[in-house]
Amino acid sequence: MTEQEIDILIIGAGPSGSVAAAYLHQQGFKVQVVEKSKFPRFAIGESLLPRCMEHFEEVGLLDCLKSENFQIKKGARFLKEDKSCHFDFKEKHTEGWDWTWQVPRAKFDETLTNELQKRGISISFETEMTGIEFHADGTSKTTIKTSEEKADIISAKHIIDASGPGRVIPKLLHLVKPTTSQGNSSIFTHVEDIKRPKGEEGTLITFDVVTDEAWLWVIPFSNGNTSIGFVGPSEFIDSFSGASSEKLRKLLNLSKHYKKRFENSDFLFEPKEFKDFSSSMNALYGKGYTITGNSAGFLDPVFSSGVTFATESGLLAAKLTARKLRDEVVDWERDYENHLKQGVEVFKTYVDEWYSGNLQKIFFASTINPEIKKQICAVLAGYVWDTSNPFVKNHQRLVRTLAKVIEIENK
Repeated sequence: MTEQEIDILIIGAGPSGSVAAAYLHQQGFKVQVVEKSKFPRFAIGESLLPRCMEHFEEVGLLDCLKSENFQIKKGARFLKEDKSCHFDFKEKHTEGWDWTWQVPRAKFDETLTNELQKRGISISFETEMTGIEFHADGTSKTTIKTSEEKADIISAKHIIDASGPGRVIPKLLHLVKPTTSQGNSSIFTHVEDIKRPKGEEGTLITFDVVTDEAWLWVIPFSNGNTSIGFVGPSEFIDSFSGASSEKLRKLLNLSKHYKKRFENSDFLFEPKEFKDFSSSMNALYGKGYTITGNSAGFLDPVFSSGVTFATESGLLAAKLTARKLRDEVVDWERDYENHLKQGVEVFKTYVDEWYSGNLQKIFFASTINPEIKKQICAVLAGYVWDTSNPFVKNHQRLVRTLAKVIEIENK
């Protein structure tokens, strides 16, 4: 058994861990990334938001991503019966990026880790944490096991847990708490999009609302394949019998907009099911560690917030860790936990009000004030920390009030 001494151990090589590693390496720290999987590997979270482009740009990861020619995402479309609502990221309240990408995450994440390794950042794939000991001063000793069953010790001054659904430290320290969000499930796969329309229609990310609570995502990729998946109450998804592929075929029959487009498309892998996925943590930091990305919490995917929260938290955790290791005073509650929780609470309002029906009333109203639409669009673009936006600052009250006004006008 060998022992390695480093500055920061990062658990997980997804977008959150990659952004954190890139920043800390830029700052001259010795970083070790430990990743349980072998890349490339499948991951959910294929629709990005403009906000996260700022994070990739700041740590110098934009050029390697641009070289892959991922599908450009300029906005998002929502369909319900014969109604349509389209948000254009150019028409938003908050200044910032007005486009992002739709990505097969296996390729996207591998592109990031390849770039990190080119820079000399050490990444151990197929490696698991088997034990961890935190010391009184916040340093730690972590036992890891490689695919060759070799055990090693890593001594670190700080740990950033970006392990995503693995939630290594949250599970170890019993920090996971029950969610108060919708108890939804999803079923999804990729298809060869043989009937993809030409032009812009074939590139649009679309959310097709098939019932008030259930919806289909359609995320076209630049490689000719498309991600499709249903989200809805667990009992609704489970009411469709059969194997996963049969269940998803039955669900596709509910979509009048996409049934014909995908009826003869081959599923590129057996559909995956993800049940009761929303989660949150009792604490996002502790002495010697910070929890980021989907390890910190995961919301319903209807507004594609996952990767943006991952990179927002990864970059912020890295910046604060750098300050801590330089013996600066860091207020983790104010500068990290409160910041992230502010953004999560805004998005959670929009998720909850989507399923309450209030947001759908707004989206599918016959008319909507252009300024209000710009303000809502900024939220959907990921700019949920801009309190100059009334629909951020007063998110709970304004969404409900506007829905009530629309309801009265329609009577």
